[in-house]
Amino acid sequence: MNRYSLYYGLQWLSAALLLFSSITFANPWEQVNSPFDGVAAAVGSYANGCLAGGKALPSSGPGFEVIRPERRRYFGHPTLISFIEDYSSHFRQYSKSNLLIADMSMPRGGNFTHGHSSHQIGLDVDIWFKLAEQALTVMQLAQPEPFDIVHTKQFRLDSKLWQAQHTRMVQLAAEDSRVARIFISPVIKQHLCDMDLANDAWLNKVRPWWGHTYHMHVRLHCPEDDVDCIEQAPIPKGNGCNELSWWKQQYTQPKLKPKTKAADKAIKKKSKAKPKQCAQLLSS
Repeated sequence: MNRYSLYYGLQWLSAALLLFSSITFANPWEQVNSPFDGVAAAVGSYANGCLAGGKALPSSGPGFEVIRPERRRYFGHPTLISFIEDYSSHFRQYSKSNLLIADMSMPRGGNFTHGHSSHQIGLDVDIWFKLAEQALTVMQLAQPEPFDIVHTKQFRLDSKLWQAQHTRMVQLAAEDSRVARIFISPVIKQHLCDMDLANDAWLNKVRPWWGHTYHMHVRLHCPEDDVDCIEQAPIPKGNGCNELSWWKQQYTQPKLKPKTKAADKAIKKKSKAKPKQCAQLLSS
């Protein structure tokens, strides 16, 4: 290799390292390794806020195991920690299986670089529909296999994989007064509606949303004493089953091509300013 090749090679390597560094350190919330030591508080909204006094969920407990722990997304408001432990223990009595707990929040909340726009104030948790009948190995915890039970384009659920215990999973969470919403695939919601349950009032909290084909996203209400936590608007009354025809149309009908080039251009969203308390949480 001559000196010019070496020079340009080093220049390329330097540029690559700079790009990697900018990507890696662009999000300061992902660089914080410990919770903010103070009174627990969910600050801001679920998709734009931060977390004070967060706690780490143990890697395992009665009825649950934390998957993909290397992400360090297993922190939450103490209310969320209590909910997960209570909920998992109760479900364990029913199914004799362990729940797999996925993304919660980072040590001080804030936004992820990828994966979620919410999960920012320590009150959200993803719980997989795949159940573990025995403790998983370190490798299985790091790289769990998804349990995708939805045929999206056909708007159909794989009824052989969906069992009564999965319905019980959703119902048990929805009937907890701490829970505000549960996001699942519209296909799963349709299946629950089609069951013609004798008591389906709990379906009100079960909200159809994009994705969520192999897990449910449980969101808690703002704790009563968290004055800076912004609650979502109330859910309309009823079981919500009448909303699903729109969702089915989105999944099954062919998408129309945009008429102009302008429609193809992605609309850049302006980054939201976080509540002022978050700057202090991040810097302390």
